[in-house]
Amino acid sequence: MNKQEQAEFLIEAMPYIKKYFNKILVVKYGGNAMIDDELKSSVMRDLVVLNLLGIKVVLVHGGGPEISQTIKQMGKETRFVNGLRYTDEETAEIVRMVLAGKVNKSLTDLICRHGGKAIGICGQDGHLIRCEKQDESLGFVGKITSINTEIITDLLGLGYVPVISTVGYDDEGNIYNVNADTAAASIAGALKAESLILMTDIRGLLENKDDPESLIKKVYVSDVPALVKQGIISGGMIPKIECCKDAIRRGVKKVFITDGRVSHSILIEILSDEGSGTMFI
Repeated sequence: MNKQEQAEFLIEAMPYIKKYFNKILVVKYGGNAMIDDELKSSVMRDLVVLNLLGIKVVLVHGGGPEISQTIKQMGKETRFVNGLRYTDEETAEIVRMVLAGKVNKSLTDLICRHGGKAIGICGQDGHLIRCEKQDESLGFVGKITSINTEIITDLLGLGYVPVISTVGYDDEGNIYNVNADTAAASIAGALKAESLILMTDIRGLLENKDDPESLIKKVYVSDVPALVKQGIISGGMIPKIECCKDAIRRGVKKVFITDGRVSHSILIEILSDEGSGTMFI
């Protein structure tokens, strides 16, 4: 961008900055979108920019590839049941070690190094994410029963970006592996966030899954059943769309699915007329 284009972008962004000022934006970040270190650094820098603009950013992250790599290094095998990682007690401890330790602290450090303020927490801290077993066949995969937002709102009030790893708990002291999309939707709903962004490794919802140019830019929740029937929403996209619907039912105004592999996709989505992914309302 030349100087003129930069100035025009800021002018275009003004109404969006005003709209989101002092509002909560929840960003889910994880999976393959986290693998590239340069891109990861760029995403964290974008979150700092939004925070400096007065937007209350909450980052919820997963880390499936890191978990799989660590499990392999420890001589265990990863087993999936209906697309979800089977989690025995030992695997649950590995999930906590990787997510709440390595991944969480790495992202928190990146935000701080880019001039932001961030504190890393997991779902056990402040008893944030209470769970029960989703299904006995999955082991300690958590179904969320409640979200305690107090620790999040306290951190936001102090100007920090809460960086939340999706490790849950129950009253018996068990640790749960919680799907990051599901956790982000529940947290955004409990916070009555202005928007939720799900960063993934596709452009958004495509009318033709083999044509990246067939992006559907806006979807009403009421249209979802018809899109499923037509086969436009299928496979692994179904649970992601269910998270979008769940967040909106819980009071989130807009949910975006955007491509985490594209630099500055969050800024483009939030601060421009065009956007970059699919918006659910």
